[in-house]
Amino acid sequence: MKKLIRFFLVFFKIGAFTFGGGLAMLPLIEREIVDNNGWMTREEFIDAIAITQCMPGVIAVNTAIYLGYNLFGFWGTIFGALGAVLPSFVVMVLAAEFFMAFKDYPVVGAIFMGIRPAIAVLIFSAAVRLGKVVDKTAYNIIIAAVSMVSISLLGIHPIAVIIATALIGITVGRGHIQNENAD
Repeated sequence: MKKLIRFFLVFFKIGAFTFGGGLAMLPLIEREIVDNNGWMTREEFIDAIAITQCMPGVIAVNTAIYLGYNLFGFWGTIFGALGAVLPSFVVMVLAAEFFMAFKDYPVVGAIFMGIRPAIAVLIFSAAVRLGKVVDKTAYNIIIAAVSMVSISLLGIHPIAVIIATALIGITVGRGHIQNENAD
């Protein structure tokens, strides 16, 4: 039960103090899951993130549920989901109540102008940290570069890119497995 409560508190703390959505939370989740608690290796964490990003829904909640299940079973999913969702729920209820009253104050606009660059850095930091663990093969570099160009410059929807890269992975992986079996 202690580990479940600690797991809940990890996601509650991250959810309560991180702005910018799930991608901005990834470096913090990684630090807590891998470095601070040692619940999984960095490679296992990267695999978990890859899986949760392919699922529909909010990345932070998907990650909490997936990691919770992998680490602690059914109750891990419940504690992880609640930890990830409760801070946002409370903040949204309070924001809905008070935002309309304060939205025109210049200080509120200034706060959000200050937070935006920090969020961009958190997302970039997550990409850099996750990229460090990926093997630097020509295949992975080409897939990453083509994916980035497709999404960022060509405006192709990320889901289409994920599906396309999954199909490429299946094709390349199948060929690789067949070559290993032939040896």
